[in-house]
Amino acid sequence: MAWLSVITAAVAPGIALLAYFYLKDRYDSEPIHMVVRVFLFGVLLVFPTMVLQRTLQLGLGDNPLLFAYGITAAVEEFLKWFIVYYAIYKHTVFDEPYDGIVYSVSVSLGFATLENVIYALLNSFSFSALLFRAFLPVSAHALFAVLMGYYMGKAKFGDPRHSARLLFKSLWIPILWHGTFDYILMQTKTYWLWLIVPLMVFLWVRGMGSVNRANAKSPMRAVRAEEEIKM
Repeated sequence: MAWLSVITAAVAPGIALLAYFYLKDRYDSEPIHMVVRVFLFGVLLVFPTMVLQRTLQLGLGDNPLLFAYGITAAVEEFLKWFIVYYAIYKHTVFDEPYDGIVYSVSVSLGFATLENVIYALLNSFSFSALLFRAFLPVSAHALFAVLMGYYMGKAKFGDPRHSARLLFKSLWIPILWHGTFDYILMQTKTYWLWLIVPLMVFLWVRGMGSVNRANAKSPMRAVRAEEEIKM
């Protein structure tokens, strides 16, 4: 039964973070079945992503900069962005800016959760190692997704003249921070903690700022305020 404990510990961070960001939706919570569906899309992305990354690595080599920003960050973030854009962006459920964050986080945490399970089973991780992964790689995936979803929400509900630029921003900003995160872990073997902790603090502060701004722009906000006044 030890493997069951390992899987539970590997899955729990992703589910907890998904619940956290789902509950941050102040005005119009998303249908659970849609959130679960997008989460499962993220799970299904893991194996084709691994195959594609391995193929690119064999063809392009192991240059750390290329590996961190191109083979890892660009491939993963593009595929997650692709799922959100084609499955959700034009769907009727995407009816307020914060929805971009909910669905981007869903697909990203689906990906991160299965990735965490695979690493745990293949490497016989201890509980402390899984705790480390919960605080760093898994939460980092969620924070990259928050930025992706924030700019997707701005693209859909902002000035249509800027939508293409904002959609592009929703892709390259997560790639930038994901690549930076991976590059630090790959290249700084001794003092990595002094770089990764400030980066994570920055991402959490920026991410929560994006959460608050997306909620503040919800068209449901005025409706909720009106209902409260009537009550």
